[in-house]
Amino acid sequence: MHLNPYGEYAVLLAQSLADDWPADHAGIVARTREFGMTMPFPEQAGDHDRCRQVVDGWLAVVDAPTPDERAALLNAQMAGVSAYPRLTDHDGEGWHLHYRDVDDDVAVVLQSVFAVGTALHLTTRGIDRLGRCASQPCARVIVDVSRNGTQRYCSPRCASRDAVRRHRARQRA
Repeated sequence: MHLNPYGEYAVLLAQSLADDWPADHAGIVARTREFGMTMPFPEQAGDHDRCRQVVDGWLAVVDAPTPDERAALLNAQMAGVSAYPRLTDHDGEGWHLHYRDVDDDVAVVLQSVFAVGTALHLTTRGIDRLGRCASQPCARVIVDVSRNGTQRYCSPRCASRDAVRRHRARQRA
């Protein structure tokens, strides 16, 4: 048995959906596949909108102004999808642990995975390892997985743009 900790991949999946929202249910499922999820997600009415609500709820955690508020939001999200942990071999690749019901729809699965994964990410790496890009006007999400915990930009391009902006401001002053 291997543990599925819903850690880094879950937070990076949430970031990916937040920064580049798919046009339909198939796009959401395709994105889950890119991040290693293998379970089937039969389409249900309203899936796309309900998944967007999950992502928006996760963004509230990203944008929480204090660690206490971030923790309270995550606790509420985890309570909203609480299910006892269970062993599963749904894909025939070996027994592993899930923190959700086996037949949950895609929105419930995403909320479970995002909430638990984000909680694990923030408790193991640091409560401040989630935020927005420091380069204005960029608003992309930062999931800081850097070794030293100092990631402030979503990409080298935004880091360079901000450095040039600061340099030019100093030159004018």
